[in-house]
Amino acid sequence: MATIYTQQSKNVTKTWLLMFLFFTVIASLGWFISYYYNDSAILYFAIIFSVVMNIFSYWYSDKIVLSMAGAKPADKMTYPDLYRVVENLSITAGLPTPKIFIIQDASPNAFATGRDKEHAVVAVTSGLLQILNKTELEGVIAHELSHIGNRDILLSTIVVVLVGFVSILANIFIRGGMGRGGNRDKEGGNILAIVGLIFVVISPIFAKLIQLAISRKREFLADASGVLLTRYPEGLASALQKISNANIPIKRTNNAIAHLYIANPLGGAGRKIAGLFSTHPPVEERIKAIMDTK
Repeated sequence: MATIYTQQSKNVTKTWLLMFLFFTVIASLGWFISYYYNDSAILYFAIIFSVVMNIFSYWYSDKIVLSMAGAKPADKMTYPDLYRVVENLSITAGLPTPKIFIIQDASPNAFATGRDKEHAVVAVTSGLLQILNKTELEGVIAHELSHIGNRDILLSTIVVVLVGFVSILANIFIRGGMGRGGNRDKEGGNILAIVGLIFVVISPIFAKLIQLAISRKREFLADASGVLLTRYPEGLASALQKISNANIPIKRTNNAIAHLYIANPLGGAGRKIAGLFSTHPPVEERIKAIMDTK
């Protein structure tokens, strides 16, 4: 069975590959645009932009995710039990205690983010704290701490920023292609507009493929690693069942950050398409795998 230790180097490698893929896509688009506009400055801009965005996503992607989720720092006096659970399990896992954030939302859910274990964050919803007992909460927190230990939080968080910027650039390119013909002939400008339109259409597919590239195995691994921390598989299994049964979509979320949560945060229709096209395995499969560890 894969563990925290066997997966760390793989997740670091995947992160670098993702950043290289982003650089390649943006540089290629820059070359295409510069060719049709006969302006090499566009290519230079695209290369510089991709490098800057890679650096930006590494240092600030966690802040962007927390802002998108509407997460706020949790007050220790208000949430003493949550702090106690996070601190105790962090010691057990041999990890620095992450920062703790709260999302004021009735939907029970949680996620971890950050660039490394020294700059990690665990965010939970108020709804999660309301429906889970202590052992169930420990199971969820252990799961999120396992993501931190597995070093897949950086990979998961960077996906949000890089995919988002690719989609934004697609819109910029198509507007530029439709708005003017460039320094080349009109046919060239029309071709550019068509290519830009195609890219805008397929960008959601591109985003989903990258999210799927993260692999749903990371959830099974975090479940298994979390159980090793608590030594009580029933806690996480029960928590996942309660979260699934609640079926309450988070009010402030979207597809860009859905893969970060312990369970699909979209609820309703979002759960119905979970199967093949989701980064989350079916809850029933996860619970079965957890209980098989006993």
